[in-house]
Amino acid sequence: MTLTARKIADLVHGVLEGSGDVEIHSFAKIEEAGSGTITFLANPKYTHHIYTTGADAVLVRNDFIPERPVKATLIRVEDPYVTLSELMTMVAKASQAHPEGLESPVSIAEGVLMPEGAYVGAFTYIAKDVKLGKGVKIYPQCYVGEGSVIGEGTIMYPGVKIYRGSRIGRRCILHSGVVVGSDGFGFAPTPSGEYEKIPQIGHVEIGDDVEIGSNTVVDRATMGATKIGDGVKLDNLIQVAHNVSIGNNTVIAAQTGIAGSTQIGSMCMIGGQVGFAGHLTIGDRSVIGAQSGIPNNVASGSRLMGYPAVPAGEFARNNVYIKKLASLYRRVDKLEDKD
Repeated sequence: MTLTARKIADLVHGVLEGSGDVEIHSFAKIEEAGSGTITFLANPKYTHHIYTTGADAVLVRNDFIPERPVKATLIRVEDPYVTLSELMTMVAKASQAHPEGLESPVSIAEGVLMPEGAYVGAFTYIAKDVKLGKGVKIYPQCYVGEGSVIGEGTIMYPGVKIYRGSRIGRRCILHSGVVVGSDGFGFAPTPSGEYEKIPQIGHVEIGDDVEIGSNTVVDRATMGATKIGDGVKLDNLIQVAHNVSIGNNTVIAAQTGIAGSTQIGSMCMIGGQVGFAGHLTIGDRSVIGAQSGIPNNVASGSRLMGYPAVPAGEFARNNVYIKKLASLYRRVDKLEDKD
């Protein structure tokens, strides 16, 4: 798809500065961009690239003031990063047409209705009493268990497995390897030292507009429901244990593990490789840095880092002290030698 800079400015309600006739056919990073591309400047540390970039157009903030001439056409917007995302979404929707209809072979239980605009790819299995929403896209080699509900406009990429009784909302995206509704990790120790499996008879409820990355697992509840709220974004390789609840619009990066019955609030931001103990409450709008360990409840609005996690400012100060420990030890050692 090719658009002029003027057309792009109109689409994103931006202010054009420079030639509106340059033609844009792709996106690129500001330091790597070439002719025919559009890029963006959101982080001030990349500002120097705007004077040398090969891009023909750059999304910048409304208040950006160049220190010297810029060759590229500027499109001024409130938030270049958000605008770039919106623009890429427009292009993706226009250029990526999803298929419709049934491929062969597939196995669809009697009584399961194919709604308008739906697609089911080859080697997919859909069990009895499954309800599919309008426009769902289920790519090859997927499994949808008995009694599950897949909401309108949801996309399941190849190899997604949905266990019985799971409820997936509207406009969700589940990437390859996602497993929803597998058994939670529930075992009772016996007097003989063995472990007896506790039946996991609950289910999983996933809200609208949720995206789940490849090879992420959401376990079914022991009883009741494991719940993922509206607008949640889960990265690849995340473990969500039984009876966990994640509030609306929370984002979680890769390799995070959430132990059973932990309740994570809304609009939280959680970095990669964070570990949560079980039965915790994490308040709304909490921000937790990568590789943090969370053994206790977290108050709303907290910013934590470290293992065990502490307030982010304290973590930064502690790191400075740790770096000085070796030299401090040598000084103390010399003082002791003088004695």
